[in-house]
This record gives sequence, structure tokens and C-alpha cells, in this order.
Amino acid sequence: MGSLASATPNRRLQGKVAIITGGARGIGASAVKVFHENGAKIVIADIQDAEGQALAKKLGSEDVYYIHCDVSNEDDIQNLIDTTVAKYGKLDIMYNNAGVLDKPFGSILDATKSDLDLVIRVNLVGAFLGAKHASRVMIPQGNGCILFTSSACTSIAGLGTHTYTASKYAVLGLAKNLAGEVGQYGIRVNCVSPFGVVTHMATGGNEGVKVEELEQQISALGNLKGHVLKAEDVAKAALFLASDEAHYVSGLNLMVDGGFSIVNPTLMIRASNQIQ
Repeated sequence: MGSLASATPNRRLQGKVAIITGGARGIGASAVKVFHENGAKIVIADIQDAEGQALAKKLGSEDVYYIHCDVSNEDDIQNLIDTTVAKYGKLDIMYNNAGVLDKPFGSILDATKSDLDLVIRVNLVGAFLGAKHASRVMIPQGNGCILFTSSACTSIAGLGTHTYTASKYAVLGLAKNLAGEVGQYGIRVNCVSPFGVVTHMATGGNEGVKVEELEQQISALGNLKGHVLKAEDVAKAALFLASDEAHYVSGLNLMVDGGFSIVNPTLMIRASNQIQ
């Protein structure tokens, strides 16, 4: 029989308080579970009330709380931050994860201003407001961690629509600029940027989509063969950045893409064919 130490999971966020926006579904919900398993007190922020409340209830702990929050509404964000601090006494981790897609793919000629307005409002404005109000309480504390979910499209072209890609580049720019400002207060700022992950957002809520088949299709396009990227994998990368193990990591865009963005796929395909 193993020792108690080996049987007990490493609670890497023990005693920390975290907010996760977009926490009712997908990557956000996985982050809620992973952060909770690692000892964090968590506030789930989302507009999907039934799913957010169900997740909080499922985890069955007073250390997980749900708040309705439209991240593009500054009053909602301010209430989210203030309620969290009032309930738990501090804020250690602000994970700005909430995001939307406008449409699968398409030419810029097919893009509409309403598409652009949507992704900018949620992906960028939501991230900006979350970072602003988290900084408001973290600066007096003299410590904290602000995270963003960006995308592998910030490292290589062709992975997203023009509107979505523009929003995620803006998030990355915000993160880098913010890291330069709040580092003097002991606050770390980082991005986690995944390759394609099959979530409710990616499927558009279409229950007819066969998840495993879609995952295999996306994986076949990737560089790292024999692996399928799951929402939990992204959550675990965020866990590292949120933990004290990354205490001197700031301004990083952590790619969770199996090396996709560092290779020339044309050369790799040609090399593979020659080997065969």
C-alpha cells in the first residue's frame, strides 16, 4: 500500500481564491473542476445560469459559488469582483476565459460588423474589464495572477475567422501590456492558447455533432499524432500558470497546440511521405 502522501492529490491552489469566467461550459467548466480539485475556492461567472448552478451544486462544496455575469457589462464585472472579495476575503486568480465564436470559417468578404461586434464585446471587452477590476483589488494586495484564454491562432494563420483572430490577438496584446504594468505590484499575467478543442462553443450547441469523430478530425490536422486535445488539458495548463510553480512566469503566451504553430505542415507532410 502506498503512503498517504502518494495517495493524496497535490493541492496546488490550496487556500487560493479564483474567479473563472465562462465557467459553466467547456474549458471554463474543466478549469473549475481542476482548480477545485487542487484546493481553490472558486466563483463561477457565466450567463448560462442553469449549467453554472448545476456545476456548483455537483461539486457540492461551500467553496464553489455561481454568479450570473455578462462579462461585457462593467457593472456585472464590478459586482463579480466585489462579491468574491466580500465572500472569500481576497482574490488570487482571475481567469478571463469567457469567449465566443462568430462562425466556423469564411472569407473577410462574408464577415459582418455584427460578427465583429460580438467577438470584440465578449472576447476582448470582457477580458479587459475582468483584468481591470481584478487589478483594482490585487494591486493593494501586492500579489495575484491574471489569466486569459487566447488561441493558437495568435501564433499561426488560418486557424480562425478574421474577427475571432483579431479578438484573440488583442487579448494577447492586452496580456503583455498588462504584465508590464502590474508586475511592479507582484501580479503575474499570462495567456493559455489552445489548438482546436471540441466544446459546446466549437459545435455551436449542435447535439447532432459526433464529438469523438470531430476530435479525431481536428487531431488529424494537428502535428502531435496519437493525442487528442481535451478541455481538461487546457485547464491543466491554466492550473500550472495559476499555481506557485509558475511564480516567476509572467507575460507568457503558453501554446497548448502539440507543436502545430512551430512547424511547416507542407514540409512535414512531404517528409512523412518520403519516409513511407
